[in-house]
Amino acid sequence: MGKAVLLQLLLGVLAVVLSASVVKAEDPYKYYTWTVTYGTLSPLGVPQQVILINGQFPGPRLDVVTNDNIILNLINKLDQPFLLTWNGIKQRKNSWQDGVLGTNCPIPPNSNYTYKIQAKDQIGTFTYFPSTKLHRAAGAFGGINVYSRPRIPIPYPLPESDFTLLVGDWYKSSHQALQKSLDSGKSLPFPDGLLINGQASTTFGGDQGKTYMFRVSNVGLSTSLNFRIQGHKLKLVECEGSHTQQNIYDSLDVHVGQSFSVLVTLNQPPKDYYIVASTRFTRRVLTATAVLHYSNSHTSVSGPVPAGPSFQLHWSMQQARTFRWNLTANAARPNPQGSYHYGQIVPTKTIVLANSAPLINGTLRYAFNQVSYVNPDTPLKLADYFNIPGVFTFDAIQSVPSGSSATLATPVLPASLHDFLEIVFQNNEKTMQSVHLDGYDFWAVGYGSGQWQPAKRKTYNLVDALTRHTVQVYPNSWSTILVSLDNQGMWNLRSATWERQYLGQQLYLRVWNPTQNLANEYNIPSNALMCGKAVGRHP
Repeated sequence: MGKAVLLQLLLGVLAVVLSASVVKAEDPYKYYTWTVTYGTLSPLGVPQQVILINGQFPGPRLDVVTNDNIILNLINKLDQPFLLTWNGIKQRKNSWQDGVLGTNCPIPPNSNYTYKIQAKDQIGTFTYFPSTKLHRAAGAFGGINVYSRPRIPIPYPLPESDFTLLVGDWYKSSHQALQKSLDSGKSLPFPDGLLINGQASTTFGGDQGKTYMFRVSNVGLSTSLNFRIQGHKLKLVECEGSHTQQNIYDSLDVHVGQSFSVLVTLNQPPKDYYIVASTRFTRRVLTATAVLHYSNSHTSVSGPVPAGPSFQLHWSMQQARTFRWNLTANAARPNPQGSYHYGQIVPTKTIVLANSAPLINGTLRYAFNQVSYVNPDTPLKLADYFNIPGVFTFDAIQSVPSGSSATLATPVLPASLHDFLEIVFQNNEKTMQSVHLDGYDFWAVGYGSGQWQPAKRKTYNLVDALTRHTVQVYPNSWSTILVSLDNQGMWNLRSATWERQYLGQQLYLRVWNPTQNLANEYNIPSNALMCGKAVGRHP
């Protein structure tokens, strides 16, 4: 064999080996250590106890890229058990890491837990926050920005920079006092104010003529908000992981638990402008302002704060219907978003969930279909894994409202992997609702007033409805979602309004396939905490 031929063979073998190594290469890992402590700050001008992460309020922002693996060691220095949940991160095949009480034991005081999560096949704007007690009312929330991989194009010019805005209502009372109020059967009072990034006032700066992305999330407890920037248009480009049709707005409503991204071009005369968030559907309007500062500005912000829409439910519902999927854009994968024709799939089941605020044993509770959820001492996921009886039941809640008396239970709705569900949220109350589903995004296909009926399906958007993880339900109205159950696990479906979640307006969806393998679901983590009836068990 000649030297040239031998060299060619060796190069061929080397190419195969290198190719195999590239194929098998793992996605990047990012490592974090976060310590949760109490601190004293004055977000609304009054000193109060807040919850800090690494001394920060809000907590550190997670900037990651699609498919990054996040190894996050969370150290709890509070005097109460604590968990963080990752709002909108799907936890593909891995509800073990979801960080809610149905999947995880809370981290005891002076202890730690290492989360191992992946932003698998996702891009977009998300958040994290505490899922335990009323800790969310004291802080420990933050932003998660998942950026596209360099080889996946985005459907707009790369902005000069981006800003994360965590906007929400705020109370001067401590989280312990708020929890005590709820435990006594009293609803929470009206919030004391609004914060933008944990402050009553802050500044964002940029250069005239350039375009910036504003990533806006409603991290509050209960109140829908409207967002706007004085003298500037908002181009909506992303919503909870979906590239949107790029419509232009003067202002945008963002409901509890929701997120969106807008592009803003600094094309006005050089001066400072108000950035405004104000409450929606409230008798008394709360407002928070920040400042958009042009780098060549010599003029401070001035004039009246731009007014937002007032009590206009119809206006808000109409705006929601204009949020559309960008069918030709790639999301986290190279294939276009619109290549999945969700509107052509016949649902395997319809579930209608009506929210209510019943008195049970003389105490205020909240419920879906008259069943108010009670957290057991043992996480449902552990009980399911270890076959521990008496923790939850599949027959505690009906898939349609039954008119029965309100009860306390730990309801789980069973479903099969690859089911395609139609879920209708029926709101017969006079309050705004916001509902979130862990583990998934879904198509928000319909909004309407009054009672949902099968005939309302003709109003659904079955072509380019937005996918998102949290949907609003207007007073005395309904909203419908379609969801493809492609993610096995135990998933929390809850009111994003935290008072309602805390007092029972939640349930779990068990997505199951009897064929157990790693292609469907990951194994229980070796570091899984054990509590309740799972104490003494081993992963």
